[in-house]
Amino acid sequence: MTDPKHAPISVDEMAHAFEEDTGPADLSRYAVEDWLTLAIFWGMALCVFLQFFTRYALNNSLAWTEEIAANCLVVIVFLGSVMCVRMCRHIQVDLLYRLISKRSARLLQGLVDLVVIGFFAYMTWLMWRYVAVVGSERMVTVDLPRGIVFYAVLAAFALMFLRSVQNLVKDMTSSKTVREQAEEADIPAGV
Repeated sequence: MTDPKHAPISVDEMAHAFEEDTGPADLSRYAVEDWLTLAIFWGMALCVFLQFFTRYALNNSLAWTEEIAANCLVVIVFLGSVMCVRMCRHIQVDLLYRLISKRSARLLQGLVDLVVIGFFAYMTWLMWRYVAVVGSERMVTVDLPRGIVFYAVLAAFALMFLRSVQNLVKDMTSSKTVREQAEEADIPAGV
């Protein structure tokens, strides 16, 4: 017995499976913060490679690469969170949404949106205060202000706040909530 989903194919078919034309890539769903995060990621990757190369190939490590890479990672995490907020990709427990009626689920999602907006507004305010206190400190190995990293985190929290407000407006004005649209986007074609 052969499973119809996993029918055996020839070596020739397997070799040519990746040759079909898929068309141009759709980059419209990515925003400015996504591209900035990608650029910082590659900057971090370059720093890590440089650190690895200088340590193991030249036997003389550059100290600043570790600090820059660690700070890049912090910025990547928070800017990546902006994308997760925009696309509703943060971890959530959706069992309750599946057990209650559509109308009740929509009201609950609106309430959750308001709580999230309040949280990001508060975190933005706290980060603003934190930057005011320690923003002028210097990095250890590079003579740059640590405020660069702190301002990036502050900007990320402000963007998460704005994206949360944007999600609430979309939830209130469209027929499907942002979460429902995200769930539909996860369903593979043909299933």
